[in-house]
Amino acid sequence: MDLTLHIWRQEDARAKGGLVTYRVRDVSRDSSFIEMIDVLNSQLADKGEEPVASDCDCLEGICGSCSLVINGVAHGPQTGTTTCQLHMRSFKEGDHITVEPFRSRGFPIIKDLVVDRSAFDRIIQAGGFISANTGGAPDANAIPVPKRSSDAAMDAAQCIGCGACVAACKNSSAMLFVAAKVAHMANLPQGQAERYQRVKNMVDAMDKEGFGNCTNQYECEAVCPKDISAKVIAQMNRDFVKAFVQGE
Repeated sequence: MDLTLHIWRQEDARAKGGLVTYRVRDVSRDSSFIEMIDVLNSQLADKGEEPVASDCDCLEGICGSCSLVINGVAHGPQTGTTTCQLHMRSFKEGDHITVEPFRSRGFPIIKDLVVDRSAFDRIIQAGGFISANTGGAPDANAIPVPKRSSDAAMDAAQCIGCGACVAACKNSSAMLFVAAKVAHMANLPQGQAERYQRVKNMVDAMDKEGFGNCTNQYECEAVCPKDISAKVIAQMNRDFVKAFVQGE
């Protein structure tokens, strides 16, 4: 496949960036989007030009670092898919593809398509640890958990922290991410001791990082590569209110 790419290039967070057009040739339809970027970078290197900086790691849809906005959609046109799992057969010969980084005040650009998502790490750190003494794995597994609760916890725990929810939201809200991280502990008995203090701390940390608020338009749910439901946001909001009622 021969394609025309319009890629965001930016030297660093302070530099002025812009879209630069490249033509990439002989791309396999079976290659991933990340592999297509590698083909482009190989062609740029052969011409003595600086390759496009992008981020990736596991290439299995687990780490979330491959996050890109492709033709205006976080992770591209295929739902339930990370950028590294998106294959070029989703595009057509001669297509024009615009590739940009995730945009949010909470995700400052480092270079080109690479953004700093350490804000998510700080939000998770604000949640702290659980105080339940579970002992070894057999002891932890001996704690009875209703199936409905365990299913809800596991659904929320699928969040890989990629930030697609932030990139898709007009307010750059991180509430789907935060709610997922809150919910996977809130639905387990081990997470009850600090449940309400945890949600308050994490929401406060989210606000300090400069992320916006949710306006319930479900863009986050639509682009989430793990199909996490926005219902976790409703659960988090309920817990947040209870935290203040209980004086946490």
